[in-house]
Amino acid sequence: MSDRVVPFGRSAVAALLAFGLAAGAAAIARPAHAEAQLGQDNFEPFPSMNLPYADKVLINAVTKVGDHLVAVGSWGHILISSDEGQTWRQIQSPVNVTFTAVRFVDDKLGFITGHDAVILRTEDGGDTWALVEYDPELETPLFDVFMNDDKSGFAIGAYSLVVVTEDGGKSWSTKTMGDLDYHMNALTQAKDGKIWIAGEAGHVFVTDPQLSELKVIETPYSGSFWNVLALDDGSVLLMGLRGNVWRTTDQGESWSQSETGTISSIQFGRVLKDGRILLVGLEGTVLISKDGGKNFERIAREDRNALATAYETKDGKILLFGETGFAGALTN
Repeated sequence: MSDRVVPFGRSAVAALLAFGLAAGAAAIARPAHAEAQLGQDNFEPFPSMNLPYADKVLINAVTKVGDHLVAVGSWGHILISSDEGQTWRQIQSPVNVTFTAVRFVDDKLGFITGHDAVILRTEDGGDTWALVEYDPELETPLFDVFMNDDKSGFAIGAYSLVVVTEDGGKSWSTKTMGDLDYHMNALTQAKDGKIWIAGEAGHVFVTDPQLSELKVIETPYSGSFWNVLALDDGSVLLMGLRGNVWRTTDQGESWSQSETGTISSIQFGRVLKDGRILLVGLEGTVLISKDGGKNFERIAREDRNALATAYETKDGKILLFGETGFAGALTN
C-alpha cells in the first residue's frame, strides 16, 4: 500500500466542535432539559444535570484510574464506580455535550474529549472537571486524546482536526495538517511507542508521541475505521464499518482481512488478560479471537443494542457499555 508523510505546522489558538453522537454510535433522543437550548443563539456551555438514569443512556468510553472506573457518554454524563461497575455515581460536568473518550496520564491527571470542541481536564482522579476547550461554532468533534507525559499531548477529531498542548492540557492550539481532511476517529500507542490513528476512507495514520510528522497509510478497504488496537507482537488491528477488521504485521506495508462473520460495525477492541482479543460493536456484536485477531467467533446476546466499549474486571468479568449505558457482563 502507498503511504506519504505530512509535514506539520502550527497555527494560533484552536477550538472545536458540535456534532451528533460519537463516531458510529447509535442515535439517542435528547432529554427535556437539553431541548430547551435548541435554537438559542448564544453558545455558552450548559452544565450537565444530575439524572437518576445517567448510567442507562449512551456510554462511549470507560477507563480505570486508581481504584475506580470513570465512564463518559451523552449529555455530559461522567460516571464513577468504586465497585467495578456494580454501582455508579454521577459527577458534575461543566458542559452537557456528548463525550467520546476519557484517558488518564496517572491516578490524578485525566482528560475527556467530546463534541462542540470540548476538552475537560481533571487533577483529582475524576472527582471534579474543568472545561479547557470549547467551540460549538466550529461544528467539529474531538474523538480521542493522547498525552506523551504530564505536559505534552494532542487530541484528534473530525476533518483532520488536531489540537496540541505543552502545559499539561491547560491550554490547546491547532496543529495544521496540510491538505488532509479525513476524520481521525481513535488512537492507540503501539509497544514501539508509535501512535496509530484510525481514520475514514480506509486510512490509517502513524506518528510519534511528539507528533513531529504524520505518515498516511492507505489500506485495501475504502470504508471508515472506527478504532485501532496494537498487539504486543507488533501487529495492529483496524476495525470499522460492516464488520471489517484488517490486520498488519509489518507496520502497514501489507494487510490481511480478518474473519469476523458479521456485517455489523465494530466500535472497540481490547486485549483480555488471557491474551484473547475482544471486539464489540453495533447490533450487540461481541467477538472473541484466540489466534491474534485472524479469526473471530461471535458471542450471542439476547438484545441487539449497540455496544461502544468494554472493560475487564480483576475477576475476569467483561463489562459491556453502549447505547443503553451499562449493558451487562460476560463471564470469561
